Amino acid sequence: MEQTETSSAVVARVRAATAPTGLSPSRAGDFLTCPLLYRLRVIDRLPEPPSSAATRGTLVHAVLERLFDSPAADRTPERALGLLRPQWERLLGERPELAGLFPEDPDGAALTRWLADAEKLVAQWFRLEDPTRLHPVERELYVETALESGLLLRGYIDRVDVAPTGEVRLVDYKTGRAPSRDFEGRAMFQMKFYALVVWRWKGVIPRRLQLVYLGGGGDVVSYDPDEADLLAVERKLLALWERIGHAVATGDFPATRNRLCDWCDHQASCPEFGGTPPPYPLPMARTPDEDDPTGDPMSKES
Repeated sequence: MEQTETSSAVVARVRAATAPTGLSPSRAGDFLTCPLLYRLRVIDRLPEPPSSAATRGTLVHAVLERLFDSPAADRTPERALGLLRPQWERLLGERPELAGLFPEDPDGAALTRWLADAEKLVAQWFRLEDPTRLHPVERELYVETALESGLLLRGYIDRVDVAPTGEVRLVDYKTGRAPSRDFEGRAMFQMKFYALVVWRWKGVIPRRLQLVYLGGGGDVVSYDPDEADLLAVERKLLALWERIGHAVATGDFPATRNRLCDWCDHQASCPEFGGTPPPYPLPMARTPDEDDPTGDPMSKES
């Protein structure tokens, strides 16, 4: 029998709903990929179960971040691999729900295989970069700035390197494989987003943007931005924020079928898969058509 949402659950969901206050690269990507996905994550805040791939990425990021706590000479593969179990235990303590990733694993074999995959990603990193020669000034740096329009941009940068000459490099680790050339631009958009934030925040245009892909055969993709690049990104984000604002005001967040749909946790709420989104929880602006059936804004008395 189909279950219906209880009134208390509806009230709780509406109370949890909130209008967006700014943009991060991930949420900008959500709206560009599928406006409904953006709505369900940002406004409705529907829960999503943890995935083994995303959690493995979080674990590898934590290991690479903590490795730089050690002196340069001690940043060895053995040291990094030795951090995997402790960092997994730390994550599990902070998020007990992660234990649900291995519900039927009495002998720990599934966890061991999962950690082995994480080990391969960490080992791959040492073939791409030499941490004994790196001296990051920041790791997991939270950045935030408001544009002149008032749009708030925010996000986390995995690593910030500064050369003795003062040149800045922004680095992001990706635990997947490098995209094809057709999708490189979309992948680098995230880094240009961060570069724009740093420029507007600190007045410095990063010299280099670098994506380090640990999956597949491993790869490092770099890009050197200039002012024209970042101004173009700023214009794109302002236009995107205007579209988001219109969607928030009208409740119009269409579902867009795309190559990521097979991994989406919200198919039950998606019309593309026969689902129905929950009732829109925010007040909606009235359109001219709703004010006047003729749609003529001049026909209303002032």
